[in-house]
Amino acid sequence: MSSPNELSPKSPQESAVETRHVVLPNDANHYGTAFGGAIMSWIDLIAVMAAQRHSGREAVTVSIDRINFITPIQIGDHVNLKAMVNYVGTTSMEVGVQVNRENPYTGEMVRATTAYLSFVALDENKKPAPVPPLKLETDLEKRRFAEGKMRIEMAKEFAAKIKASRKIS
Repeated sequence: MSSPNELSPKSPQESAVETRHVVLPNDANHYGTAFGGAIMSWIDLIAVMAAQRHSGREAVTVSIDRINFITPIQIGDHVNLKAMVNYVGTTSMEVGVQVNRENPYTGEMVRATTAYLSFVALDENKKPAPVPPLKLETDLEKRRFAEGKMRIEMAKEFAAKIKASRKIS
């Protein structure tokens, strides 16, 4: 088995994925806006595609680390989703997803939702497998990588604090 350093680095652009949906009545609640669950499903689907493209392997969702619903999406709006790998560890990847609401008549785009998800690449035996390192070329890619690393470190610290607090009680 090769180590991550032996894998050829990939830029975030190489595994980026973009897709579109239209919000139909069955995607919406009684207020006429998209269900959060429908949006979350679309986010998970596009994020795993980016993780698979980056790793070249099966990838599974470990966590949805953060999701922010910024503005509602109405029935009839077009939804543009973009996913990109922000950070990689040894076997894990953080994927960022941006969701924009588009008015189909004017073309006006508004950011509606953002999310960060963590994935693990799996080998043929369904065990964690090494992923290629990221080839960071732009200042934005370097910033996203640094922020992703901070989010991962904060999640580990939080998990350790929770574990320690359970020993106390």
